[in-house]
Amino acid sequence: MALPSLLLVLGVALGAVGAASAELSCADAARVGARALARGEHHDRVRALALSAAPEGADVHLSEDGGMARVTVRAEPRIGPLSALPLEVDGSAAVPLEPGS
Repeated sequence: MALPSLLLVLGVALGAVGAASAELSCADAARVGARALARGEHHDRVRALALSAAPEGADVHLSEDGGMARVTVRAEPRIGPLSALPLEVDGSAAVPLEPGS
């Protein structure tokens, strides 16, 4: 009885670590995208840069308002025993637009 319980706890713990890793990747990808958007890069290029740093299957949302470049990256990680759960992680970043961009 103890071994199945231990395996379940271990599986959930590994899934939680994987989900946390995916969330950090989303935050990193959002920062990369926001910096590029603030520099005035084309939206397609910004999206490609953010997706290259994001977890597989992520979505990227770009906006420029109030003098700020904002990027949000969302993903639904499929990790081990947590794959059956509808889990979504995201990361956002906002950077002031550079003059002349």
